[in-house]
Amino acid sequence: MKRVLIACEESQTICKAFRDKGFEAYSCDIQECSGGHPEWHIQCDILEHLEKDNQYDLLIAHPPCTFLSRAGARWLYQGGKINQQRYNQGLEALSFFKKMLNADIPRICVENPTPLKIFNLPKYSQVVQPFEYGHPYSKRTLLWLKNLPKLIPTEIVSDYTPYLPSNTGGKKRGQKWSRGISKNSKESSKTFFGIASAMVNQWGPLL
Repeated sequence: MKRVLIACEESQTICKAFRDKGFEAYSCDIQECSGGHPEWHIQCDILEHLEKDNQYDLLIAHPPCTFLSRAGARWLYQGGKINQQRYNQGLEALSFFKKMLNADIPRICVENPTPLKIFNLPKYSQVVQPFEYGHPYSKRTLLWLKNLPKLIPTEIVSDYTPYLPSNTGGKKRGQKWSRGISKNSKESSKTFFGIASAMVNQWGPLL
């Protein structure tokens, strides 16, 4: 049975999608799982786990993006200067990101939002949107792929709304902005089921 590890996933959305197709899949996160299957959840630091067990056929990783994302630019640049503490946190996040991308596992997907240029992340492989996989939302997500083909959209929805807040600072300037749909950071980071299904249906047969 092929083994799949989903790093930094407490929701178990992708884990359950692979389990439903017969894969030996596990979620791994420092938080307790919220997906209802603690027996499939490894609660620990993903790097510590990989030191003990890296015998997986596929790794899908969601490294924390707080300090790398372009959405956090206003906290990195303050008064025309770089916030050194925030920059250092970004470097730590970058190191973690690269360890996921370079893990000793045959096939890898690393997911993150659009990063800040200052951290010089490797070139991403593709951009995916929830509205390409049956959900009425936009949420630009980048995928870095190793020995995996690009995902093919499964159900394009033409009428959609932003899932995350966008250009909230432009509200005072009379610019177009959105409050978004997600209510908190945990909800914002969860993978959409349509994308998870595409991953298992399109990448699963390759394993």
